[in-house]
Amino acid sequence: MDNLAVGRTESHEFDALPEQRSAKRFTSLIRAAKLISSHGEFVCVLRDVSSSGIRLRCFHQIPQDASMALELGNGDMFEIQRVRSEGLEASFTFDGAVPVEKLIRESWNYPRRQLRLGIVLPLTVRTLVGRSEAITENMSQQGCRIECSTSFAMNQPVYIESPQLRDIRAKVRWRKDDHYGLVFDNTYSLRDFALLAASAQCPGLLSDQATPGA
Repeated sequence: MDNLAVGRTESHEFDALPEQRSAKRFTSLIRAAKLISSHGEFVCVLRDVSSSGIRLRCFHQIPQDASMALELGNGDMFEIQRVRSEGLEASFTFDGAVPVEKLIRESWNYPRRQLRLGIVLPLTVRTLVGRSEAITENMSQQGCRIECSTSFAMNQPVYIESPQLRDIRAKVRWRKDDHYGLVFDNTYSLRDFALLAASAQCPGLLSDQATPGA
């Protein structure tokens, strides 16, 4: 889901304010990013972009906060203000002018990685020798970081159980004190990951939407 199709568009549908109409517009497709609101962190997809605003699409209803933050996969963050919303899409203005190229061509100072959300969930980690209680610190489509007082070995297979998650088989990728990085045997699609994040943090956003994994 890291592919990006970019092209200039003359559409004025996105621009709601006079100052936006003079800004150069680009269309950005299939660029996953993080929408941060008072309700949690959610997956969104960048659509129309200009130096003064942006249109985002989610896989569920969009949080109703007037002010939110948009975080790109490389960690760049922008404060945004809601202009209008319709269905699963919403238009926002930036607090200040933003270089369009910074949005559509992310620069990375470290190896590219999957989008991570700060989802906190209680878990049961099951192994061949017993069960342990744990909590997630963040999650991506491919894995999660957990805190658990039980010691696990590198590359040890484990099962994750939680009411909010399907049962997941995973392996221990790294460890540091009581913190572990797990990689899932079967990854989530972007849509299922987005719906999982919404169901875990703000289930009201899922009205009329399918549940994760359905």
